[in-house]
Amino acid sequence: MKILVPIKRVVDYNVKVRPLEDGSDVDLRNVKMSVNPFCEIAVEEAVRLKEAGSAEEVVVVSIGEAKAQEQIRAAMAMGADRGILITSHAKLEPLAVAKCLKAIVEKEHANLVILGKQSIDGDNNQTGQMLAALTSMPQGTFASELKIEGDKAVVTREIDGGLQTVSLNLPAVVTTDLRLNEPRFASLPNIMKAKKKPLETIPVDELGVDVAARTTLLSVALPPERSGGVKVDSVAELVEKLKTEAKVIA
Repeated sequence: MKILVPIKRVVDYNVKVRPLEDGSDVDLRNVKMSVNPFCEIAVEEAVRLKEAGSAEEVVVVSIGEAKAQEQIRAAMAMGADRGILITSHAKLEPLAVAKCLKAIVEKEHANLVILGKQSIDGDNNQTGQMLAALTSMPQGTFASELKIEGDKAVVTREIDGGLQTVSLNLPAVVTTDLRLNEPRFASLPNIMKAKKKPLETIPVDELGVDVAARTTLLSVALPPERSGGVKVDSVAELVEKLKTEAKVIA
């Protein structure tokens, strides 16, 4: 079985992002970039399935500028076998990303696609579902447990009311939740080995898919600063402030 793991290059989760001076976009100058945390979980799960004998190959794919090779190498240091970079200078929307991934799924004949449920920059939570729709694959989203049983993927997923377990016929698409696993730290020998693993580069134009944007970014701004809280001496005073100042009760 071949597992395809899409990953995204994002601003490291420890970095506090800021908008550009003109508010046109997020300021990415001199900030640390990392693999999206949900994508790291997807890579870890794919590697664990390979180590358990459920898969023969783990292929990592990313879309972006040449700098994204760094994140692909990081995923290969975790245990992925090879990488694919779809080069694009434009920021692609979830639908365009899903179309590109569909082309790679067909090219690689992947039996299972595991990807993070969302990226921490856009927070769209759309790509996995769109990919499943485009490829007509069954999907298991928000996975907190994944097992391969023959030609089926058994996914325990988190829902509002608790947990739901679904059985998917392979090939299938699975998106990962935070509680699926804890990604490993890549060892120095594996980091060195990752530098020699194959990494294929494919220009987005060669995929023959429509990646035109459907939305326009108007502006980026920091949220307004919240005023500090106040202490009240009694319940009556609290109720009065909620009525007259906060205006949340009548």
